[in-house]
Amino acid sequence: MSNIRITKQFSFETGHALYGYDGKCKNVHGHSYRLDVTVIGQPISDNANVKFGMVIDFGDLKKIVKEEIVNVFDHATVFNKNTPHVELAKELKDRGHNVLLVNYQPTSEMMVIDFAEKIKKRLPNTIKLHSLKLQETATSYAQWYASDND
Repeated sequence: MSNIRITKQFSFETGHALYGYDGKCKNVHGHSYRLDVTVIGQPISDNANVKFGMVIDFGDLKKIVKEEIVNVFDHATVFNKNTPHVELAKELKDRGHNVLLVNYQPTSEMMVIDFAEKIKKRLPNTIKLHSLKLQETATSYAQWYASDND
């Protein structure tokens, strides 16, 4: 049986600031992110299985990514908890804002690594995460490939 890659796309709005950065992104700002999640596996060959012919049900993949990424990051502001931004985060939280404190600089590169780890933990054993593409703007994105990280 052949290995097949399938991809599901997601979108979410997230704010962030890059502490210590020497450009405009040191300021709190937001992006309309698009995340492409590609998994690889063999289609289910058991014709008695309700998911016969599928690598993974798109709905099952959607559930994983929504719970781990989209529902967490959508309309949140992300700060590196190891910087003085923690003070700004506390102020925003006290005012009712959705703030995430992460242990990394919230660049697209670091976010995509975080997302890969979260998604891999939730996939069935027969399915492997192949790649992620996190698009920050219309012309800028970060990619993660399993083959680059084995």
